[in-house]
Formats: sequence, C-alpha cells, structure tokens
Amino acid sequence: MGWLFLLLAVVSEAFSHVALKATDGLSHLVPNVIVITGHLGAFYFLSQAMKTLPVGIAHASWAGLAIIAVTLISSAFYHQHLDNKIWLGIGFISIGIAIINLSSTPHVH
Repeated sequence: MGWLFLLLAVVSEAFSHVALKATDGLSHLVPNVIVITGHLGAFYFLSQAMKTLPVGIAHASWAGLAIIAVTLISSAFYHQHLDNKIWLGIGFISIGIAIINLSSTPHVH
C-alpha cells in the first residue's frame, strides 16, 4: 500500500509543480488552488507512504520520480524542448531510483 501512496504523492506533486507556471507569480486563482491542493495532497500521500516505507527510500523515490514526471508533463503541456543532456539526466535519475529500490537490503520498517 505504501507504493500506491508514493505514486499518488508523485502525481500530486508533479501536477502541482506544472500548474505553478500557470499561476503567473501566484496571480491566478485556479492554478493557485491546484498548486496548494497538489502540495497538500503530495505531503499527505508521502506521509502515508512513510508508514510502511523507509524514509530515505520513500523520499528519494518521490523526489526522483517527481522530477521525471514534472519534466515530461511540462514538456508535453508547455511544449518545452528536451535536449539530449536533459534526457541523459533523466536517465541517470531513473537509474538512481532503480538502484535504490533494487538494493539487496529489504525495505523493512
């Protein structure tokens, strides 16, 4: 169940960060509500994930997956160009998350 909460935290965080650009300096109500709700949701879901996942694993996975999700969603939504260096960085983040989660140490809490 912890992984489901972690996924929900990533989705909440990603959409919140993508909406942050649309606030135009926090001057538009609807995007502001999305940002605030998304951040609150992300921290709620992350706190639920940490009931069963180790803090370091949960936080590292959340942060890395959120970076990847924000980059991909903003690329699609705002038509931002991703060059080869960005893809390389995303690849390194993905490899790091995989190494953390495929470690030989069991995720016992």
